[in-house]
Amino acid sequence: MSSSPQGVHRLSDRYVEDHAALEPIEATFMGVGGHDDRLTDFSPEGYERRGELARAALASVRAAEPVDAGERVAKEAFEERVGLQVELHDAGLDLSALNVTASPVQDVRQVFDLMPTATAEDWAMISARLSAVPETLSGLRASLTKAAQDGRVSALRQVTRTAEQCETWAGQRGTPSFFGSLVAGADAVPGTSDALRSDLAEGARAASEAYGELARFLREDLAPLAPRKDAVGRDVYQLWSRYFIGAELDLLEAYQWGWEEFIRIESEMKEVAGRIKAGGTLAEVAGALDNDPRYRVHGQDAFQRWMQQLSDAALAELRGKHFHIPDRLMDLECRIAPPGGGNGAYYTGPNEDFSRPGRMWWSVPADKEEFSTWREVTTVYHEGVPGHHLQVATAVDQSENLNQWQRLMCWTSGHGEGWALYAERLMRELGYLSDDGDLLGMLNAQLFRAARVIVDIGMHLELEIPAGHGFHDGERWTPELGLEFMLTRTIEDPTNVRDEIDRYLGWPGQAPAYKLGERLWLRARDEVRQRQGDQFDLQAFHRRALELGGLGLDVLRRQLSSF
Repeated sequence: MSSSPQGVHRLSDRYVEDHAALEPIEATFMGVGGHDDRLTDFSPEGYERRGELARAALASVRAAEPVDAGERVAKEAFEERVGLQVELHDAGLDLSALNVTASPVQDVRQVFDLMPTATAEDWAMISARLSAVPETLSGLRASLTKAAQDGRVSALRQVTRTAEQCETWAGQRGTPSFFGSLVAGADAVPGTSDALRSDLAEGARAASEAYGELARFLREDLAPLAPRKDAVGRDVYQLWSRYFIGAELDLLEAYQWGWEEFIRIESEMKEVAGRIKAGGTLAEVAGALDNDPRYRVHGQDAFQRWMQQLSDAALAELRGKHFHIPDRLMDLECRIAPPGGGNGAYYTGPNEDFSRPGRMWWSVPADKEEFSTWREVTTVYHEGVPGHHLQVATAVDQSENLNQWQRLMCWTSGHGEGWALYAERLMRELGYLSDDGDLLGMLNAQLFRAARVIVDIGMHLELEIPAGHGFHDGERWTPELGLEFMLTRTIEDPTNVRDEIDRYLGWPGQAPAYKLGERLWLRARDEVRQRQGDQFDLQAFHRRALELGGLGLDVLRRQLSSF
């Protein structure tokens, strides 16, 4: 990786270093060491410092002259991503961020999932970070209060549901405190002194109390100021959409396309369902599959083993035959996530030296013991290989070609989630979903993502429901209609559906990025295949595309046009 002394790569690397110092939580998620004893300052002053850092770095990169093709790509990517961060900061949308899926409330808790626990030194680091939780959450309260004074408060639904999460992690909703359960693990580690155990216990107690106080603040102080209306409107939605997709969308065209895609997939699902149970509705076929012993796993430990085995098999079988998978990417851990967050699976990437591997996490209700695997085979491919793990870990492994910012920080949902959804479809093309039950699960995942395009855009822009689709023709979308649509027109688990609606309303523009991103990946592949004709090599296309790292979709489109 070449660079002039003040070239794009060096400026980007410096930004990672400076940003990590101001964002210790994100540093841990990225795998950048040296900051694991601290938490991010979520006070108004902390947000301002990070905003000014981004603004200064953006100006420096804009002024830099790329020395080669690699720096030209890096510059374009940096200007697009960091430029949008500055726009969001200037609009005050970072300061007021609060939702049930991805906001500082969740980040502070989840960062502890990524910290090593093998030695007494590891637990000393956890103890130091635990002691910072009260101050960090105090700063967050100050920011949410300031944002409220400026007229920016998340909708009441997000405030109250996030308060429930805080109460769960504080041990106030009938389950043990997350932090108390966390520090109990230190008892089995040799060399852990009584003094350290005492510090950990005190840190866990203080962190639990801090989350309890945050829950009280959300319910008593913020909720009375929160708007009852969930829709954010066109202007805010358009900005968030650009951030999550990396492209300027025609929202009405995307909404219309979402309907077309939904109807197409729904029709194919009915055809597959007919092969499973002649004459049965989609819901009836789903019920039959849920009760079929071939697709049932009992117990969370057994479910964890099932997804680990499926993930390991995919890595071994796809390597060399369909994808370039270096040795360092062959370790992918599958884990059950701690209770309290939303339901569903997610992925966390490896650190730079791969001493912390990529991990697939499955968040399930604490009391859930029965699992239907026909729904989840495609999810393993989405989160693991050839989905997020192959994509994210490939970028991390590109130290010779990509700068540190490209490898660790450049993430766009449309690129990342679009690839993962494309990966699900690709596994069908490669013959891995020949079982009709597993295929129906994959199609339902695709249908669900098409429904997200419709419902997310529809609810936030309060669009009219078009005639001819058999669902409240001519009415305008509301959260209640969004929930009804997802419950009656998909066969997703109802518990997940209710969580999903809350997610869409609190994270505008993110959910459509999956299907709209997949749409671009498919178009790009078809365009390259058409240009190259008989010379087209699918494995080579995937390798070259993934080695570019994460990009906004407009930037990706321009880069793939040269393949």
